[in-house]
Amino acid sequence: MARFLVVLGLVLLAAGLLWPYLSQIGLGRLPGDIVIQRENVTFYFPLMTCLLLSVLFSLVFWLVNR
Repeated sequence: MARFLVVLGLVLLAAGLLWPYLSQIGLGRLPGDIVIQRENVTFYFPLMTCLLLSVLFSLVFWLVNR
């Protein structure tokens, strides 16, 4: 359990540090992300970004546990 938490913390740290660079290449604005804009409200749900990150994290965790 401790190893999992350390790896999760390192992955979150890396994602936080790399987020400005990742947003420049379009991560967070992929086709499939849902954006609804009204007069006073903007609803944003990054569906495709979440799926892509889920696959990436699954691959990283699979490699770590191998």
